[in-house]
Amino acid sequence: MHDRLDISMRANHVFFGILVIVALVFAAFACFSGDVFYLRLATEALILGGLALSIDILLGFTGLLSLGQALYFGIGAYVSALVLREEPSFWLAMGAAGVSVLLAGIAGGLIANRVRGVYFALITFGMAQVVAKVVYNSRDLGASDGLIGIPVIEIPLGLITLSADDPLGFFLLTLVIIALLYSMSAYLLGTPFGRIIIALKANEKRVPYLGYSTWAARMAAYVLAAVIAGLAGALYPMLRGFVSPELLFFATSGDALIMVIVGGAGTLAGAIWGAVSLTMLKSVIGSWTEHHLIVIGLIFMSAILFMPKGIVGMLKPFVESNLLRNSARQPKPEPERTAL
Repeated sequence: MHDRLDISMRANHVFFGILVIVALVFAAFACFSGDVFYLRLATEALILGGLALSIDILLGFTGLLSLGQALYFGIGAYVSALVLREEPSFWLAMGAAGVSVLLAGIAGGLIANRVRGVYFALITFGMAQVVAKVVYNSRDLGASDGLIGIPVIEIPLGLITLSADDPLGFFLLTLVIIALLYSMSAYLLGTPFGRIIIALKANEKRVPYLGYSTWAARMAAYVLAAVIAGLAGALYPMLRGFVSPELLFFATSGDALIMVIVGGAGTLAGAIWGAVSLTMLKSVIGSWTEHHLIVIGLIFMSAILFMPKGIVGMLKPFVESNLLRNSARQPKPEPERTAL
């Protein structure tokens, strides 16, 4: 038999598996049709899905609303861009970005985890605004223009080498990385310590009575979310060839938060589904009208009113019920008989 959390996680895996299948079918169709634009757009959607995933860990599982998660996404992007300009190495850029956001996440967590509730949201917003303003005014970081001219890199992957300029290859690589980030998050949340993190949202006051530190659990969730956002951000300059201060602005955090809510908070896979759906939708609507932000706003309000649990959150109970029925049908092991 499986407990409720295990069934919930297995349902999340089903939706993520469907996402991977849809992505592979889309990649095959785009490859045969030669549609490079939408393949690049889908890659960007997956990268933003990594940012949305980090927000979902905080909001959906820990109950912490971060309004400045773009801070770590932007740090990962800028560190990656700086490394690539000096040494065009994929693994070096990803490693440097990972270490940088790990340290930044620890520093930010020490500050943000001193407060609760709305004050936590405000202090994360404030930290992101401060760093964004520093980057915006720093000539060494390109100031308002950002860093441009990021070289196209070759990515060695064992027996094969991919180019960041190859739309299909980089899309598949991004899909693998996002899948790894999702798997890491799901695994950690399924561990005993991960269950403590989830318990913070249910009833934080009871956690100390179980012998666990609420501060340590909140800190672990915050740093994990920072690292995921930063690693996703490290892929951005490889795709676009530039980075700009706008990556650290509230608009980036706000868009990712909308993606989580539309996809379904507390589902992991829903955050990525929301990112893919809204990114594609924004592009399609933008080709029809210049007032696409109004349409996106109306979609967001409709989702809040009619689908408060999000797309995946609305469909998830049906998957969970099927998983429970299949689990109940499995024969129970018979007790061993001992000879008299």
